[in-house]
Amino acid sequence: MQVILRKDVQNLGEAGEMVTVKDGYARNFLLPQNFAEEATKGAIANREKNLVRIQAKQAKLHDAAMADAQKIEKLGKLELSAKAGESGKLFGTITTKKLTEEIKAKTGVEVDRKNVSLNAPINKTGSYSMLIKLTSKVKTELAIEVSASEILKEAIDEEPAEDTNEVAE
Repeated sequence: MQVILRKDVQNLGEAGEMVTVKDGYARNFLLPQNFAEEATKGAIANREKNLVRIQAKQAKLHDAAMADAQKIEKLGKLELSAKAGESGKLFGTITTKKLTEEIKAKTGVEVDRKNVSLNAPINKTGSYSMLIKLTSKVKTELAIEVSASEILKEAIDEEPAEDTNEVAE
């Protein structure tokens, strides 16, 4: 089925493109979510008429994303601190939601947490990197440095407790 995309769809295309997809994908996902419209003669004529406007809008979004990427890259490294044990293991994991909140606080750039991918889960102190997809064509990478704000003693039982369940006769 031929459809015209109304919005950018990851791994499919950008707004304004005409693409061929399977019927079920179009009817069950793209059309109900308003990501696309069926490519009828009227829709194709309307697309041709509005193509210049769509391209201008895409260029404006691309320029805004490039400016946001430069702001994020100026950070150089995102430094975070969290409670950790003696071995460097964090009490809890630093999530993509926390990372996006930190980016917004330091740069003013709002990033959707779904567009952030980490090279590894952040559950220990150390260095990490994350990839931020601002648009389908604009991506930036940011280094993360996690340090311990407070080192807490980890509860490790070295000696097993004595067995108090003796059989009573």
